[in-house]
Amino acid sequence: MLKYSRWVILLLMTGTAATPASADDRCYSAATTDLERLYCEVIAEGGGASLPSQPDFNRNDPQVQALLLKRPAQRLGLTVPEPGQAQAPAAASTDSGAAVTNEPREPETNDPVVAQGLANCQLAGERIRCPQADYDLAANQDRGALAEGVLGPDNRLKIDSFTGGRNDEEAVRRYLSNAYDHYIPGMLRIGLGANTMSFTAFHNAFHTLEEGGVDFSQRMAQTYELLKQDRQQLGVKSRYHDDLPESLSLCGMINPDIIVCDNVRTNWIYVRNDG
Repeated sequence: MLKYSRWVILLLMTGTAATPASADDRCYSAATTDLERLYCEVIAEGGGASLPSQPDFNRNDPQVQALLLKRPAQRLGLTVPEPGQAQAPAAASTDSGAAVTNEPREPETNDPVVAQGLANCQLAGERIRCPQADYDLAANQDRGALAEGVLGPDNRLKIDSFTGGRNDEEAVRRYLSNAYDHYIPGMLRIGLGANTMSFTAFHNAFHTLEEGGVDFSQRMAQTYELLKQDRQQLGVKSRYHDDLPESLSLCGMINPDIIVCDNVRTNWIYVRNDG
């Protein structure tokens, strides 16, 4: 199954630019998927000026890796494999022989967006029927379908910086719940409803970045600007897989207009249909 919902990920895509030195054997030895090997080939061909460093690239979800590689690969006449063909194995061996997991770590408490406000709703594939309204599965939108100005400078993803202690899990959860409530509508505004992180991946990205000395809110804002730039020039598929949530137990409302479902690896966004 496609693992693209592990966006630990989207936030890491604006890391330090790769250098030609990363195109040597060390690059290929660290590559475990077709997309990661293509990254090394692009770097070797001198087309990686706009790409993040290899460690940052490899932390990204396969779908985002494909998005990052699309433009430089096209310039070099290289084919980008489908994200579903590029999922990494659950574990890889280091030189020391120790297994390194690629699976997202679970937060210690339950997702705040799971199974809230849906007691009287019914899941019907690409639609969730609730007494107050129906909600339709969000797909990625063509650029021409976007609202005027959403790719311009006035549309920004504004998330406050975290000021508490990262060891205070309750404070982190409150902060990330509020940040997630901004992130999902922001992705919908730019037509990327099928390209969102699960809350678990969002949680993991926060810790990965903050532990590395990177301000989570600033990186999120930078990444959003990069996505807007790509949306101005690159097309997107409406969806990258046909999977659907198996149960409403995987879902929760983040506001009256949006329901989020996820099984950690895959995220689905359902948007209120008032038509």
